[in-house]
Amino acid sequence: MSVIQSITVLGATGSIGVSTLDVIARHPERYRVFALTADRRWQELATQCLVHQPRYAVLKDPDSARELELELRRQGCKTEVLQGATALEQVAVHESVDAVMAAIVGAAGLLPTLAAVRAGKKVLLANKEALVMAGGLFTRAVAEHKAVLLPIDSEHNAIFQCLPNHRADYLGDGLKSSGVRKVLLTASGGPFRNTPISDLPKVTPEQACAHPNWSMGQKISVDSATMLNKGLELIEACWLFNARPQQIQVVIHPQSVIHSMVEYIDGSVLAQLGNPDMRTPIAHALAWPERIESGVASLDLIATARLDFSSPDYTRFPCLQLAQQAAEVSGTAPAILNAANEEAVAAFLQRRIRFDQIAVVIGEVLSHLPSIEPVDLAHVQGADTEARALAQQLIAHW
Repeated sequence: MSVIQSITVLGATGSIGVSTLDVIARHPERYRVFALTADRRWQELATQCLVHQPRYAVLKDPDSARELELELRRQGCKTEVLQGATALEQVAVHESVDAVMAAIVGAAGLLPTLAAVRAGKKVLLANKEALVMAGGLFTRAVAEHKAVLLPIDSEHNAIFQCLPNHRADYLGDGLKSSGVRKVLLTASGGPFRNTPISDLPKVTPEQACAHPNWSMGQKISVDSATMLNKGLELIEACWLFNARPQQIQVVIHPQSVIHSMVEYIDGSVLAQLGNPDMRTPIAHALAWPERIESGVASLDLIATARLDFSSPDYTRFPCLQLAQQAAEVSGTAPAILNAANEEAVAAFLQRRIRFDQIAVVIGEVLSHLPSIEPVDLAHVQGADTEARALAQQLIAHW
């Protein structure tokens, strides 16, 4: 029997965290939960603690942490409650931890994920912003500390599965050394793939969050609707697979059955298919290089019947083009892009700006702030702070 692995789940109450716990619960002989973390959703975290009995539970918000502690003591649960950003890093690097699911959404996930890498952990990366913001620093840390980095985004996990020998040494000589010509990064196109462009300014947060294929949190759902999410994934793929932006082609595939493809120099195209359920890539990464049951139903190709593909329309999806431009510029441009987007999406969800103004905010911030090559994390954090401040100024004038 395999040795039981201890898992820390950063962002346990989000959709990825919930799916991770579902897969873990199916294999008690292989995995146990060491720590669960969240921002402030203490009720959901309390329920998870009662089920999985982790050693630690962490909340960033101090008031929520106090509520959680009271509830767990009332229920007789022995899980120790910690609070704050330092505690997030503590449970990511603990000597008892074998693997860390990095599923905190946004820039907030960078520091604990990087801490896990520096501790040489097996890191299951669902937080794409860690690579978007600090790709060079992050990948150097992976190599230096001999961490294992496995992608959880369905697209990157699909690419990983289609590469030779399911390789995990992303930091080699790049795609060319593997005989790869290009990567085809698939995208559903979100809920507004066919919406008249003239109607986009009237889009509501509820409409933007109603993804046709995937169940995700609000922020990621809006990113999918603008296709900024696909732009972030393109940047992430460049770092994960040592690829140039020109080697990655975004393809609209509304059925979300093919999760991505890899084209080789001999003309072969390998694709990874499956139902749109994040438990598949989670199970793959948890067990890699083995395979385990995920709870996902078999793909019925007969019922699927057809697979459609098209090129993205930049008039409809200007955020995707902005992300591609940031990938080309590199340096701190992707961190600026990400920060401006986070502020713009938050303002849209609060109904302070229109849906179409998300791209305007990002474009203005990118055009006003220069990109530099970051020497350390302070440069990345400085670019992030400056971009957020400028985005907030722009939003305040609308």
